[in-house]
Amino acid sequence: MRRFLAATAVILVLLSAPVLAHAQFSGTATRDNFLDTTVLRPPAGSKVAMIVFEDLGCPSCARAHPFELDAVKQTGVRLVRYDFPLEAHVWTFEGAVCARYIQDKISPELAGQFRTDVFASQRMIYSKDDIHQFTANWLKKHGRQMPAVLDPNGTLAKEVSADLELGKRLNVEYTPTIVVVTRSQYQAVCGTHDGKCEPEQIVAVVKGAMAQAK
Repeated sequence: MRRFLAATAVILVLLSAPVLAHAQFSGTATRDNFLDTTVLRPPAGSKVAMIVFEDLGCPSCARAHPFELDAVKQTGVRLVRYDFPLEAHVWTFEGAVCARYIQDKISPELAGQFRTDVFASQRMIYSKDDIHQFTANWLKKHGRQMPAVLDPNGTLAKEVSADLELGKRLNVEYTPTIVVVTRSQYQAVCGTHDGKCEPEQIVAVVKGAMAQAK
């Protein structure tokens, strides 16, 4: 019986080994088509960061979003979020502008909650008018009033466009693109050229990166 149990334990370890290795931070991925990887650096003062390029109308982004938040909660990793609205999604550029309004004019924390709620309401938003109405109702629920003109001088739109250009410089091909970065290495969890997206691996990869950065 002991021999049987020992053999079983060895088999289980061998079977689980590829999964564990995949979840750990192993450095530069080989499956991406990234170009200017100077984009993939943690902000000043951080050894590790999670960089996310997302589209508010992307179902895969909505699926990955809770895993990103959970990684921040569990590890305290710095989250760097960029808007990458796809041309095929007619309202998502405007949605990003709405999020920037809340972020710049009210608070980043509230903007984060707005993004979460937009992801949860994707199926009810089909147009620019829909996202404006959603934003107006959302602001009202949070004790704020939607201004008559959200972005009068185009500053917010320029911020979103700057994110979009940064993503193009990196050669973002899929949303979400989620990359865990240290000062010298990176690992893509979502956004590789094979189209794989495994957000459930984010926490393990972040923890691996943090251990390596120490």
